[in-house]
Amino acid sequence: MSLLLYFLFLSLLLLVCRLSLSSLATPSRAGCSVCKRMMPSFQQAASDLKGSYVLAGLNVNPPEFERLKEEFSVKGYPTILYFERGRFLFNFEKYGASAKDIAEWLKNPQPPEPETPELPWAEQDGAVHHLTDADFDEFVKDHPSALVMFHAPWCGHCKKMKPDFEKAAATLNEETDAGVLAAVDGTVHRALSERFHISGFPTLKYFENGEEKYTLPHLRTAQKIVEWMHNPEAPPPPEPSWDEMPSSVAHLLGEDFREVLKKKKHALVMFYAPWCPHCKTSVPHFTTAADTFKEDRKIAYAAVDCTKEKNQELCKQEGVEGFPTISYYNYGKFIEKFNGERTESGFVGFIKSLRDRDHSKLGKKKDEL
Repeated sequence: MSLLLYFLFLSLLLLVCRLSLSSLATPSRAGCSVCKRMMPSFQQAASDLKGSYVLAGLNVNPPEFERLKEEFSVKGYPTILYFERGRFLFNFEKYGASAKDIAEWLKNPQPPEPETPELPWAEQDGAVHHLTDADFDEFVKDHPSALVMFHAPWCGHCKKMKPDFEKAAATLNEETDAGVLAAVDGTVHRALSERFHISGFPTLKYFENGEEKYTLPHLRTAQKIVEWMHNPEAPPPPEPSWDEMPSSVAHLLGEDFREVLKKKKHALVMFYAPWCPHCKTSVPHFTTAADTFKEDRKIAYAAVDCTKEKNQELCKQEGVEGFPTISYYNYGKFIEKFNGERTESGFVGFIKSLRDRDHSKLGKKKDEL
């Protein structure tokens, strides 16, 4: 049986038309937001192209599809594969495509163009000074007021902040005695990262007359950076971190994540960043929901601080692309993303529905006995 027919036989989630010479097959995962956004276009294209092309969908979340995922390198969702006469040729990577875009592409299928490697920030033109292990000390001594951003090339929040940091640097460079902005790639200049105890990215540190004076987690926009540099002062005292406050939420680190969740039938996990305002809004509701089920040993509400070095690889593996990301696990296995309301009732209702379903199944089994 050809792979395409195998797909069709096992699970068709989208409208599938008559088998022809060319086809697109989409391995997807329940709860995948990108999959859900693309489904209407994929379905419409399947209808429009009926009789000429096959568009098939397959939920590869069940464990029996592990071999297929490995064979076709399915590491993210959706993964769209193009087949011709039953033979896999290449991937389709236009995830924002409309039905018309898909139809046009199928007229002349082409492999995706290789991505152009991003030029390192230090090699780009800009107003920010880029420092190294060799010139750091001399620079902060020569500039009595310097704000330094420690960053990493893979860090999404660093990339998001970079335009504001550049804009603030350009503004300050036009002023006299307003201070300067600099950056250090903490993955390249590790000695500096270790020396200043950098545990996450981005980290902003202020130096005055060559000496470290403040760490400034609250500065994120160009306006706030410029305003603060005009009047450098001690940042507000840090609030107690979530994992320092007593609660029923289990705060997990990379090495114990799987072991803890394997013991829980139902686990709702919030992947967060301490500086994220949406996370801060959700925390009290999530914490209260955890207290509701604290006596049930089969249920866990857990949290993972993605800014901690020990959690950064875990967060990438779990598909965390924004904060907060809230995921549901069953005995340590990812099932779906939580898309309900980030309120106490939303968090409680989600788990309660699962627990009620368990009780209902148990009751049916007892009745059968």
